[in-house]
Amino acid sequence: MGLIKHLRTRKLVAALACRNRGARLYGKPLQNLDVQEGIRIIDNLVLCLKSIPVIDEIVLGISEGDDNLIFKTVAAKHHISFIVGDEIDVLSRLIQCAKSVSATDVFRVTTESPFLCFDHVDVAWREHLRDNRDATFFWDTVDGTGFEILSAEALEISHREGLARHRSELCSLFIRENLHRFVTFRVETPDVLRRSDLRLTVDYPEDLVVCRAVFDAFRQQVPRINVVEIIAFLDRREDLKHLVSSFCQDRSKVFVAAINDGVVK
Repeated sequence: MGLIKHLRTRKLVAALACRNRGARLYGKPLQNLDVQEGIRIIDNLVLCLKSIPVIDEIVLGISEGDDNLIFKTVAAKHHISFIVGDEIDVLSRLIQCAKSVSATDVFRVTTESPFLCFDHVDVAWREHLRDNRDATFFWDTVDGTGFEILSAEALEISHREGLARHRSELCSLFIRENLHRFVTFRVETPDVLRRSDLRLTVDYPEDLVVCRAVFDAFRQQVPRINVVEIIAFLDRREDLKHLVSSFCQDRSKVFVAAINDGVVK
């Protein structure tokens, strides 16, 4: 009964930081997974998030600048709200997203990653509430498929007391560097998901080729494409794995170090 009551007093918002600029590939969230149908990376992600019952709302945290005005049409298409904020200070945009809908916690994923370990979100959220955590990390998985749940209060502390590097896209970096101040937990992910040789995030044109092939192979499951099944598919497609093999070490060194060194508990 206590947990049910707690669920009613907490609100989880998926805050999606959006911008078009990118050194390697322009407009990553707006790249098509299905060219003929015009289904974009961000479309599949939003629809997947909408299918997760514990996520109360989705808010786009759009970067300032004319290049990013198109994301307002994305919000309108999916009937979700948005805020507009500083391009570099991604952390401030997440905080704005939470405040705009009076959320107590933020569900954090990146908008260039179309496929999510959605079936782990419900348990992660309930345990996050049960233990009154500031941060729950689900990152020891195929690059692009993990997520973080972060309390709005912890994000505000991070922004207020952190440095410029903490206000970048590494939104949980201050928490990770100051674990003694926060209640955190790293979810123990199944072995089948621990594949550093795979990536399902779009940062290069080759990544897009892989994600389009995955989308086409599993279009009957859209938008909830099971990551374990994607892994099995890619293991049968050495050509696709080879395309992105040289990029698999690009994952944030901060996050990898935190996981490998056991810093995130």
